[in-house]
Amino acid sequence: MTVIQPYSGGRQTTPRTVGRNYQSVIVMLIVSLFLVGAMGSRLAYLQLVQGERNRQLAENNRIRLVPKQPVRGNIFDRKGKVLASSRLSHSVFLWPVALKKDEWPQTRQRLSQLLDLPEDEIQKRVERAGFDSPSLIRIERGLSPAQITALQEYSHQLDGIEVDIEAVRDYPNGDVGAHVLGYTGELNDQELGQRRAEGYRMGDVAGKMGVEEAFEPTLRGEWGGQQVEVDGAGRVLRILGEKEAKSGKDLQITLDLKTQKAAEAALGNQKGAIVALDPRNGAVLAMVSRPTFDPNIFSSRITPDMWKQLQGKGNPFVNRAMRGFPPASTFKVVTQTAGMESGKFGPGTVLPTFAALNVGGTSFGEWNRAGFGPLGYQQAMAWSSNTFHGQIGKGVGGPTLIKWARNYGFGQPTGIELSEEAAGLIADDTWKRERFNWEWTVGDTVNMSIGQGFTQATPLQVAVMFAVPANGGYRVKPHLHKDNEALSNWRVSMEMKPSTIETLRKGLRAVVDGGTGQVLNVPHLPPVAGKSGTAEAPPGKPHAWFGAFAPFDKPEIVVVAFAEHSGGGGGSVAAPMVKQVLEAYFDAKSPDEAKEK
Repeated sequence: MTVIQPYSGGRQTTPRTVGRNYQSVIVMLIVSLFLVGAMGSRLAYLQLVQGERNRQLAENNRIRLVPKQPVRGNIFDRKGKVLASSRLSHSVFLWPVALKKDEWPQTRQRLSQLLDLPEDEIQKRVERAGFDSPSLIRIERGLSPAQITALQEYSHQLDGIEVDIEAVRDYPNGDVGAHVLGYTGELNDQELGQRRAEGYRMGDVAGKMGVEEAFEPTLRGEWGGQQVEVDGAGRVLRILGEKEAKSGKDLQITLDLKTQKAAEAALGNQKGAIVALDPRNGAVLAMVSRPTFDPNIFSSRITPDMWKQLQGKGNPFVNRAMRGFPPASTFKVVTQTAGMESGKFGPGTVLPTFAALNVGGTSFGEWNRAGFGPLGYQQAMAWSSNTFHGQIGKGVGGPTLIKWARNYGFGQPTGIELSEEAAGLIADDTWKRERFNWEWTVGDTVNMSIGQGFTQATPLQVAVMFAVPANGGYRVKPHLHKDNEALSNWRVSMEMKPSTIETLRKGLRAVVDGGTGQVLNVPHLPPVAGKSGTAEAPPGKPHAWFGAFAPFDKPEIVVVAFAEHSGGGGGSVAAPMVKQVLEAYFDAKSPDEAKEK
């Protein structure tokens, strides 16, 4: 009997080979189970642990936040002429979540080349926003036509980069009123950190100086924007939500553009300042400082070379109208007030004058080196006698002179809205002991009486001082916000005797009528009153001052001109500047100008 064996494929089955045919199947099964388990664990991790994050990333790749910066409010002068507005400009924006990380270095390098912007600055901006940010972030403002064209040409290499139009600040008069208006600029990291609680965000532009800074809450407006769905190519599929940006409010200030331009022209390139204000309520009509700058440059990026060139002009961002300098003989208004109000030197006082006044071993010389003989208040003011006023200061004493200086507002901010204002300095015994460990002397008082020594006053403070005799004895608070508040809210009575005010006014008129300010005694201007000053300012040349008000009978404008280290006298250097401003204000033309017309 023949037994048929099962076919074994040519292999013999022995006790040693039983089950080996299933080993490979078992191994494959185990590996498959391991892989499926690993994949399942990974899926579970992605869905359960990181599910929310991954969904957010996917959503960010589909949803874009397009912020809309508000249009800043306009600034107008007192007659409605535009001082600051907005214009449209091209900016380049970057969408971080759309960036391909492996291509980012190439994109960053290309942007750097096209925009002439350092790569590290671009990198910092992206890192600040975060690579997964769905919001557009601004990389550069004020693109030139050449830059716009170049970005379009290389758009295929610039995923996540867009060029759009936005409103930027525009100052149609260039550098006119620059120190008053200030400028705007994008907040840096430190500023942004300090102002996040106020609702500021990355890329925000804010006022950095002057009116722009002082009235930031009024001018700023509120952000708006859109939430849009986009496809893989970045095309907008639909708008999911929208909030209209709210424009900032317009602001009218007290500056008079015509007077401001006249003051700018009068100062020219002379380092210094000119201030004009209404003595009745303190409204600032003009404020000029030199050197200056054009605030329009801040509507685009400032390169290091541009910044170096600006600083080379000599601190152009310092508003010299609100910085302290020795007021020289303009301060004699305070000295005469102290003399009469103290009761020690009445309005009828006559004092001898000398070539020099010797006090405590120090000689205080008369500017003409000879003296003027016996003088009363009016003649002493007209000829600016140092020895006359030195005797008044010595007679009333330091505390009384200091008291009246502070009553006039010296040594303290005037209260104008601008943050750049300095307080100036009215020193006293305590101040001197703290700094020099030495007591106040009679010589210090005499020095103060002629506006020298430690005394520092700003041109704005000097203008406030001249407003007192101009308006009949009130100290005004200079301001830039134009409104219709009552005069009582802008000024306070100095409680001076009528005879003191009358004597001061007559003396200031005598300065122009026959003293050191005769350049202003011209028929085409209404009667002017004023005072010159020439301040010693070692190691440089002397400073020149002149302050004036007009019309004498019913003053409506005070003008103070200050020429830093001009080297000339107040009557010869600063007074002609004041004259030029008054001619523009009163629309009065000199005979020579009339002939030219």
